[in-house]
Amino acid sequence: MESEIKTRVTPFEEPDLPTGGGQDCLVVIYSPSSQQLGKRFSLTDGIVRIGRGTENDVVLHSDSVSRRHARIESRAGSYHLADAHSTNGTYVNDELVHEHQLRRGDQIKIGDTILKFLSGTDLESQYHETIYRMAIMDGLTGIHNKRYLVEQLDRELSRATRHGRPLSLVICDIDHFKRVNDEFGHLAGDHVLKEVAQLAKSRLRPDDVIARYGGEELAIVLPETDLAGGVRIAEELRKMIATETFVFEEEDIDVTISCGVAELDPKWRSYDFVRAADERLYEAKRAGRNRVCPG
Repeated sequence: MESEIKTRVTPFEEPDLPTGGGQDCLVVIYSPSSQQLGKRFSLTDGIVRIGRGTENDVVLHSDSVSRRHARIESRAGSYHLADAHSTNGTYVNDELVHEHQLRRGDQIKIGDTILKFLSGTDLESQYHETIYRMAIMDGLTGIHNKRYLVEQLDRELSRATRHGRPLSLVICDIDHFKRVNDEFGHLAGDHVLKEVAQLAKSRLRPDDVIARYGGEELAIVLPETDLAGGVRIAEELRKMIATETFVFEEEDIDVTISCGVAELDPKWRSYDFVRAADERLYEAKRAGRNRVCPG
């Protein structure tokens, strides 16, 4: 079944910096600028500077990145990342660092950009694997992206219709997310979004599909699940989030989610299914948020 949900695919571009064969490098796996996604930057002997200013070796165009944010130094065959007294700090694998020896696969968060450190003899293989994961995964939350959701939703919809099996869809939205960004900053908002996504993922079954649908919205495809089962799972997720306190830089942040749930009607196509769940979500929002509305 061909999906009626439209999703934009942005082609990856090579960076301006030269990347020779076998050179360790950084790859941009998440960025507010689609033009930087997939770019790789070589790491060479000496110092590689990262920041917003054009004088840097790795230039990241974002207000959350300091003009001189961080640097990477080559020391005795290894690379060391050092924060350059940046405003928003430098993170490696979600941990705030002042200095860190990079290891293969480390994820570096500079402002609202995430780079992955690739190292070793199979760099091209690592790079292509990273690009493949970028095609189906959301770099910030670590769950699937909308493109993957669309493909899986089509597959499950076709299977459920063919075999007469129930299928439910849940769409969740973090309540008052703009308030979190305004009060605690966008980096705190990113942290909360990732933690909510991972917490929700931990509750789901292996065959369920969770994806970032857009902004602070998550979509969950529940095979072999009728409306009552979908509502029960959504309600469990809502309670989990409501009772969890998220912590970012020693600040406690409490959030809630609203959810809309729909069970597949055999006459529907993907677009109808998503619209039904989305309408229930907005009904939950209008009813006061922090609730689940079935359709």
